[in-house]
Amino acid sequence: MTELIWDAEPITERPLVVLAFRGLFDAASAATNAVNWVRERAPSSLVAHIDPELLFDFTQQRPSVRVLPDGRREIVWPENEFHVLRFDDRRDLVVCSGTEPHLRWRSFSEHILAIAQRCGAEMVVTLGAMVGVVAHSRPLPVTGSATNPALAERLGLGSPSYEGPTGVIGTLHDLLDRAGMPVISLRVAVPHYVPSPPNPKATHALLRRLEEVTRLDLGARALEPSATDWEHQVSAAAADDPQVITYVRRLEEQYDAEEPLPSGDDLAAELEAFLREQRGDTES
Repeated sequence: MTELIWDAEPITERPLVVLAFRGLFDAASAATNAVNWVRERAPSSLVAHIDPELLFDFTQQRPSVRVLPDGRREIVWPENEFHVLRFDDRRDLVVCSGTEPHLRWRSFSEHILAIAQRCGAEMVVTLGAMVGVVAHSRPLPVTGSATNPALAERLGLGSPSYEGPTGVIGTLHDLLDRAGMPVISLRVAVPHYVPSPPNPKATHALLRRLEEVTRLDLGARALEPSATDWEHQVSAAAADDPQVITYVRRLEEQYDAEEPLPSGDDLAAELEAFLREQRGDTES
């Protein structure tokens, strides 16, 4: 039996698939929290999930048990569920805030490709977060890349330059690119000296960039007070240590060393033009 289980027939309007996975590339849980934030604020329906039985080592990622209000016990397994989110604007989103599996990454990636294809996805967007040499008191940089050189050039994104151990996102990008499914990555840098979750400022930065890409209202504005409070709390904690203050000031001077994405309007316009060309739609 396949691990991919369809819960409903997907009925979508020009969807983008948006993914984030707990694991190596989800520092401070910023990426998965971004997807969760969006999912909690839009009408949604479960369309598919991937059974964890053959994908996880449960001695490493243990299921949990909880007691329900009626007294019954329930086992909660690592989940990768895919929900269609409905918006009043031009398109839907198919989202997953899941858990990076331990085993069979190629099979897992093939399941995601199957979901994207059956949902009629125009593009896949992966969200990630990595610790970086950035200051908490400055805008946390969000960078974008695409493994397809033509797509990267068209959207003004970078091509991946990272070499080293990868996560399921790296495997997924390679498979989607080979299958001809457009895919881009958005990653936020999290201050390495404040790596613990939650980090609402990093989540907010990802959401703002995703709003610019999708031209959808994903509720990022509502997260601004939490992001500001987090920054003030970190600043207050650092204020008692002169060495930390000096270090943060040095980071503030070089926080923009990593090349940013193009402006949101430019990126969104180019993305829409690219997707129209993919559909063979000649309308302006």
